[in-house]
Amino acid sequence: MSPRPISLLALGLLVSGCPHATDAPTAAPEPQASILEQLEMTYPETRRGDVVVDHHGTKVPDPYRWLEDPDSEESRQWIEAQNALTFGFLETIPEREPIRERLTALWDYERYGLPHKRGGRYFWFKNDGLQDQAVLYVADTLEAEPRVLLDPNLLSEDGTVAVGEYDYSEDGRYLAYGLSDGGSDWRTWHVRDVETGEDLADALKWSKFSAAAWTKDGTGFFYSRYDEPEDPLEQVNLDQKLFFHRLGTPQSEDVLVYARPDEPEWGFAPSVTEDGELLVIWVWQSTEEKNRIYLQDLTVADAEVTPLLDDFDAYYDPVGKKGRQMWFRTDLDAPRGRVIRIDLDDPEQARWVEVVPESAETLSAASIVGDHLLLQYMKDAHTVVRRFDLEGNALGDVTLPGLGTAWGFGGRMDDPETFYGYTGFTTPDTIYRYDVSTGESAVFRSPTVAFDPDDYETRQVFYESRDGTRVPMFITHKNGLSLDGNNPTLLYGYGGFNISITPEFSVSKLVWMEMGGVYAVPNLRGGGEYGREWHEAGILDRKQNVYDDFIAAAEWLIAQGYTRPDKLAIQGRSNGGLLVGATMQQRPDLFGATLPGVGVMDMLRYHLFTIGWAWASDYGTADDPEMFPVLQGYSPVHNATPQPYPATLIVTADHDDRVVPAHSFKFAAAMQAAQRGPDPILIRIETRAGHGAGKPVTMKIDEITDEWVFLVRTLGVASPDQ
Repeated sequence: MSPRPISLLALGLLVSGCPHATDAPTAAPEPQASILEQLEMTYPETRRGDVVVDHHGTKVPDPYRWLEDPDSEESRQWIEAQNALTFGFLETIPEREPIRERLTALWDYERYGLPHKRGGRYFWFKNDGLQDQAVLYVADTLEAEPRVLLDPNLLSEDGTVAVGEYDYSEDGRYLAYGLSDGGSDWRTWHVRDVETGEDLADALKWSKFSAAAWTKDGTGFFYSRYDEPEDPLEQVNLDQKLFFHRLGTPQSEDVLVYARPDEPEWGFAPSVTEDGELLVIWVWQSTEEKNRIYLQDLTVADAEVTPLLDDFDAYYDPVGKKGRQMWFRTDLDAPRGRVIRIDLDDPEQARWVEVVPESAETLSAASIVGDHLLLQYMKDAHTVVRRFDLEGNALGDVTLPGLGTAWGFGGRMDDPETFYGYTGFTTPDTIYRYDVSTGESAVFRSPTVAFDPDDYETRQVFYESRDGTRVPMFITHKNGLSLDGNNPTLLYGYGGFNISITPEFSVSKLVWMEMGGVYAVPNLRGGGEYGREWHEAGILDRKQNVYDDFIAAAEWLIAQGYTRPDKLAIQGRSNGGLLVGATMQQRPDLFGATLPGVGVMDMLRYHLFTIGWAWASDYGTADDPEMFPVLQGYSPVHNATPQPYPATLIVTADHDDRVVPAHSFKFAAAMQAAQRGPDPILIRIETRAGHGAGKPVTMKIDEITDEWVFLVRTLGVASPDQ
């Protein structure tokens, strides 16, 4: 019943306060003869404006401010010119088509989502292989032939309309689903009649970061929305409101359930308890893992919303309700998580019952199915699942296939079964049915991918960061790898927002390894792999720890003979794009190529666009005089000093409304102006796309093709047919 909101999600000056930054030379070195010049290509001219901002007495130039408007005539011309250069360069590389063909061939396999059961029916998503969007199916039994309920591929010619959040009414009669257009975070909610497959007239606009929660009688559902924005792409998202929509009525008649105009940063995620008695409102304020829980009695007409947990002092995840007892997963007084039970008639903290205490592993998810607690833990960044009864008595572990990642285990308190997925670096996502009473798992759907997993090996190592912290890292590659320092290696990282990077199967990384590449994934501080303390060690004025961890991973791989700097590439997206931008500037000597994707690159202005303000819990803002020098010290837009940099392919989308494209635009302009080495600094700008969620398969294959072919050219990687 967890109503957790979607993740939010989710940068030249002197370098101050950054211990690893290369000092700006007194005289800029002359550029070396470049790869682009050899191809008779040149960077587009980028106008430098005269904007200067006073930050607490420090004058900070912002010469590319004009690129913050992606729809101005000058910006559109710049985007077209940059894409012409980038694609002109990529098209000169003969390996491009073999890589695309291999990605396409491997991607062509059936992929299944987890089944959900409502009203005796089963619902699940499936992609036949190369469909741009997964299709939703419904069946009366698991053995029955399913029928198509919703095919998003029919909603647009280019496959860019995608299903975001969705929920089924308790009787399984209706599906509420939010559609995203062109990768946007904005959702328009629709309602489909499951029996007929037809949509009702209901259409609810301007919803973002919201779930849907049906009343038990199926007459309507709760959802959150914002007022209609003047600028949907960049306008700051504040003043979210919680509404109830009754089926068959226009959105203008939706009932306002809860709003806090005195707290414009608060957001509201709804759920309804299985007995239909309570509306549970998850109140969030930022991406920080702290929230409030408010309740509304649905058995009483026009009941007031009342606080249950109102201190923003910890993370509270509602797990289930039985009678007047509610179970929660929380990290209050337990940095790695525990399960508590609260009596709603006597909710004082002194009366709480600890059901499952904190353990050595991090508790990452919890559910109650068939009167069993199913708790998902992370042990050194891989999944362990444990069973308990509702009093906290241990009933044993769920047997998993290996050191990978499991997810799911949802359902109702009286369900005899649940479903979960399992994946690993060389194990495609497999869906299991789990019998709660017997503890037995059976494969529901297992994909067939045209490769042999026995040809690859994964190991987990531990290395020391700059301050002596022990950091885990997964390394996957073909069997028989020679540790001679000559292997092209891709180092992928994130390190933020309490997000854990755990093993998962990826066709793109499989192709990389087929080409002889090593794939390495360190679990950096700032993530959630070891609970709250691990996360908080990589935020605010401790953010440099994340970059130190990433740099130390690269140095370890080189020292152990996996690779060498000119064969080492780094990759990250969103906050991971910031990671790549900052570390490639701090240690340009350490990498041969970089792939920053949809990154947060302007750390002095990120909070002024869409939902960026909510990231301040991890970053702080330049409005704070104590955080300003910290942010200025690593902000990639502000630390592009004239010197040689590794080859860089920046990836973004021109209408990303999560991390607005101005971040990548300004970073590309600054880096192109600063580059004094022979390697290219290019930017690939997708159109009709957003931050990444819902991206069509064809767009994914095209983007990954271009990233890999860029590494083929800049690192000297073999093509798939060699």
